[in-house]
Amino acid sequence: VSTDVRSGSSPSLAGPLEWLWMGYYQMHEPEPLCLSQCGDVLYEKRHYEKAHWACITVHEDTYKQSICYGFMKLMRYICQQNSSDSWLFMSCPYLGMTIPILTVIRTDENHSVLSSDVTVAYYLPTEYQAQPPQPSDIEISLEEWPATIVYTRAFAGATNEVTIINEIRTMAEVLDSPAICVNGSFIVAGYKHPEAVNRQNEIWFLEQP
Repeated sequence: VSTDVRSGSSPSLAGPLEWLWMGYYQMHEPEPLCLSQCGDVLYEKRHYEKAHWACITVHEDTYKQSICYGFMKLMRYICQQNSSDSWLFMSCPYLGMTIPILTVIRTDENHSVLSSDVTVAYYLPTEYQAQPPQPSDIEISLEEWPATIVYTRAFAGATNEVTIINEIRTMAEVLDSPAICVNGSFIVAGYKHPEAVNRQNEIWFLEQP
């Protein structure tokens, strides 16, 4: 199925999506404790507390199709398809947009090929952490992620199979001890809509528990 069909927005999503493009109604997740920075900010080491996330695992032909489809599914959960009683302009149960949106990706052993399965995740705003609103869409699950330490590096532009593999390799080169991180599973953090120009991103390596 083509990207424009799978990721097309309904009229009732037009407002929230427009605000997202313009930067309105965005809330950063709770700031992590930044433990250290390396050199000329080659990377940051951060600590995140445990938290609830709404997640959807997608298997499309390309990475771009997967993240666009997953993003639109999560937008429907955020704006419409949830059990919250918080109403936006008395028209739909709106949870509030948080950034970044995370995409969990997996690679082969040599970090040369991305798996076609990706998980797109949305951080539940603080007021919903204790009792997350239930999704109407059975494809979306609510997960509690444990506290973790991540190593992050910023990059800009489009995210696709080639750029992500390059960023993983670059991050592995600048890390002092890449072996302490989970091998084969990484996160791309996106701070803008998946199709936005000059998209702001980070690659995350997760420290092994």
